[in-house]
Amino acid sequence: MTASAEKFTRQTLLEVTPLTPGLFTLRTTRDPGFRFTAGQFARLGVTKADGSTVWRAYSMASSPHDEFLEFFSIVVPGGEFTSELSRLEVGDTLLVERQAYGFLTLDRFVDGQDLWMLATGTGIAPFLSILQDFEVWEKFEHIVLVYSARETRELAYQELIAGLVDRDYLSEYAHKFTYVPIVTREHHEGALTGRVTTLIEHGALEERVNIKLTAEHSRVMLCGNPQMIDDTRKLLKERGLQLSLSRRPGQVAVENYW
Repeated sequence: MTASAEKFTRQTLLEVTPLTPGLFTLRTTRDPGFRFTAGQFARLGVTKADGSTVWRAYSMASSPHDEFLEFFSIVVPGGEFTSELSRLEVGDTLLVERQAYGFLTLDRFVDGQDLWMLATGTGIAPFLSILQDFEVWEKFEHIVLVYSARETRELAYQELIAGLVDRDYLSEYAHKFTYVPIVTREHHEGALTGRVTTLIEHGALEERVNIKLTAEHSRVMLCGNPQMIDDTRKLLKERGLQLSLSRRPGQVAVENYW
């Protein structure tokens, strides 16, 4: 099979940045023909010592306009894929399928005034991609990024998030953006404490940003821990927010490829 006929391309690892013993970011070269919409994911492959290849899905944290691809990964103890991935070094090869996938994209919503992006752990990745793209800043009046981690050191990309509104092409939209960090297992100045669902139930999240979660105005994206996604969807459904499907536009979009 020729390289052009293969379903994947071979990309070179440019950077590997450990965040904690269990979290790291990685950046690779990008094939000129690889196209994706902000919020989508790629299937990455690593070749094991026995020659077999293991594949997993990872959201792009990089912008569709970047010349590189960036991903955010957790190390699963004993995990077949992440154990191999975490051993890679700069200069090593990573396989990337030519096709991007996923529906955690802005076209899931046909209307809406306030966009809520609720992430736990590495689920922040697709939202970073969306926030670095211009479309979201034009489409919504308010943009709320909620990022939950167990410990302060697990809150990744803080410099990128803080610097979004200083970018030349986004500076005039800075007033639209609110960032809410959540740390569940320790105190962190400026962060809320507690589970995302508890903060929604008790109204603390809405109080923090001074915006109500309503079916009329709110559009919600969820990515991260499957339990958080399921529990939050139930809470939102009680408020009349439904999952957005191609045949039935709604108020909630979900990515769950765990």
